[in-house]
Amino acid sequence: MKVLKPIKRLGQNFLQDPNTIRKIVGSLEAEKGDLVVEIGPGTGALTRLLAERYARFTSIEIDERAVDHLHQILPDVHVIHGDVLKFDWSGFAREQNVERLSVIGNLPYYITSQILFSLLDAADDLKEAVIMMQYEVAARLVAAPRTKEYGILSVAVQHACRPKLLFPVSRNVFFPRPDVRSAVIRLDFSKQPTESGVDPAWLRKIIRTAFNQRRKTLRNSLSAIVQEAGKPLPEDVAPKRAEELSPEDFVQLALYLHDA
Repeated sequence: MKVLKPIKRLGQNFLQDPNTIRKIVGSLEAEKGDLVVEIGPGTGALTRLLAERYARFTSIEIDERAVDHLHQILPDVHVIHGDVLKFDWSGFAREQNVERLSVIGNLPYYITSQILFSLLDAADDLKEAVIMMQYEVAARLVAAPRTKEYGILSVAVQHACRPKLLFPVSRNVFFPRPDVRSAVIRLDFSKQPTESGVDPAWLRKIIRTAFNQRRKTLRNSLSAIVQEAGKPLPEDVAPKRAEELSPEDFVQLALYLHDA
C-alpha cells in the first residue's frame, strides 16, 4: 500500500508512536455508546484504536488521499471528506440524534485557533474535546490572569468550558518532525460555567478589542466601544489592562455595556 507523503500546506505531521497514540485515545472520557468525531485522521494513527473502542465513530478529513487510504485500511469507518472549518457541529449532532458529541484529533497547527473557535461556537453540542496542538497554544488556553500567556484564547476557552493541559508530546513521535513542541489538552464542555446570558459575538468583540491593545488601560483600548454604548466604564475597571480581568470579569463587563 502506498505511503502518504505529508503535505506541508495542510500542516500534516503524522503521529507514529503507539504509546503516544494509546495515551491520547485513553484521555477521551467518552462512554462506549457516545458518538465520537475525529478531526484530521490522516494516515489513521488514532482512527484504528478509536474505531475499535467506539461503535459510533466518524472522521473528518480534507485530504482526498487520506480519505482513500482510510477506506482501504478501515472500510467500516465513516469518513466525511470535507473541511473541518466548514463543519456544522450542531447540525451533525441533530442529524445523528445525539445530545452531545465527543471530539478528538491532532490539529493542523496553522489553523488551531480557527478550529478552537468553531468548537466554542458549538459548545452546547459538545461533551468534550481531546486535542493535540502546539505546546505554547495549549499553555495559553489554561493560562491565568496577569500572566504573559493569558489572552484572547484563554478568556474565550475558559468561558465556554474547563480546559486541562494533560501532557506534552515529543517532536520525535511525528513524521515529519515538527519544529515546535506539542501538547494534548482536554476541554470539558459537560461542566460549563454558569449560563451568563451574554451575547457570544458581543463578548468576543470586547475581548479581542481589549487584548489587541493589551498594554493600554481598558479606558483607552475600549474607548470606541464605550462611546458606542454611551456608558462609562466602571471606575474599578477603567484603569486596568485586559490581562487583569478574569473570564467572569469580561462577561460582567460585556453585560454592563450591552445593557447601556
